[in-house]
Amino acid sequence: MTASDPRVPGDSRVAKRALVALFGAGFATFAQLYAPQGVLTELAHEFRSDTGAVSWVIGAATLGVAVGVVPWARVSDRIGRVAAMRWSVLVALAIGLLVPFMPTLPALVAVRFFEGLALGGLPALAVTALAEIVTPAALGAAVGSYVAGTTIGGLAGRVISGLVGDALGWGWGIAAVALCSVASAALFLALIPATRIPPGPPLPLGRAFLANLRNPGVRVLIAQGFLLMGGFVAVYNVLGFRLQESPFGLSTAQVSWLFLAYLAGAVASRRVWSVVARAHRGPRLGPLAGIESPVRVQLGCIALMLLGLGLMLLPWLPAVILGLVLFTGAFFGAHTIASGLIGRRADTGRSLAPSLYNLGYYIGSALLGGLGGLVFAHWGWGGAVTLVAVSAFAAAAAAVGHARGARR
Repeated sequence: MTASDPRVPGDSRVAKRALVALFGAGFATFAQLYAPQGVLTELAHEFRSDTGAVSWVIGAATLGVAVGVVPWARVSDRIGRVAAMRWSVLVALAIGLLVPFMPTLPALVAVRFFEGLALGGLPALAVTALAEIVTPAALGAAVGSYVAGTTIGGLAGRVISGLVGDALGWGWGIAAVALCSVASAALFLALIPATRIPPGPPLPLGRAFLANLRNPGVRVLIAQGFLLMGGFVAVYNVLGFRLQESPFGLSTAQVSWLFLAYLAGAVASRRVWSVVARAHRGPRLGPLAGIESPVRVQLGCIALMLLGLGLMLLPWLPAVILGLVLFTGAFFGAHTIASGLIGRRADTGRSLAPSLYNLGYYIGSALLGGLGGLVFAHWGWGGAVTLVAVSAFAAAAAAVGHARGARR
């Protein structure tokens, strides 16, 4: 911290409080967001619906997040990042406690949309808030810590709901996650420090929106968020159905344990920027030599995602587990890099750029995630894997195309 820059280094007490607080908020948000994924098969049985229909229990919430990120960003320009995040967490908790009591699938989908709308405040603002608390040198690692919290939250939501739901029913499974989210949200509310830089006067929304969409580097990252997150959610939406079929025949509780693959995502989120640093210092060889190190590492992550998808095609459970671990860790590595790059590439309308990335990210989750359920219902696991592989190839092609264009 200096007189000209009030932000604090990553090893300061204030920064550590912020990281613990945002870890708790990320846990609460993503546990709620993805808890129903652990009980999708139970929901299909309860409401006598197919894979595509119940996938919208996830899709509606992520669509709500997508709709909410830009309004939450604008609200934060007026009342501050921390105040907006507090309101987001509290409203989402209140709505989340209603979810287990929904009597029909349409009612459940509708309430989940509004839950997602409330939850959108955290992904919209967390990275911006961190950028206003810690120095730029500490931001990459800080974002990695926040993403790790979201990863652990997503894991816990799926596992807890699956285990409790298998024993007591889907409503109890989701209620158990809601209660855990209350505890982690309390940690956030108690510890989050004020940002060190007050929000500046916002650009008019239309001007900020167009400024970011005219930036090719920002456009590529938004497209990557759409494609990679959509494919990731599609895999997790339908894998449980696949593993309860022949030749695997697993129960809901057994499938829930496979969500421990999310731990690979937590590790990748924390470590990927150190890999980027090593890649930056190391020799540059081959056709990607002229591409900046974060993009080269991200392309390696996408290649590992594709390898994981290939392993998950095999009708052998150990291969599926290994493939899921590779796919999950590699996805979170690619996502963490994109989250860190969006602020660097944005220029005019910088405060809106993370929200636009999240907009693409969660629209992809809703649309491609839902499409994955429909493809699985009609063409099986092979069709769903093909959809996800095409999305990953497109994300890689967009990154390479932008990098080569920037070198000209």
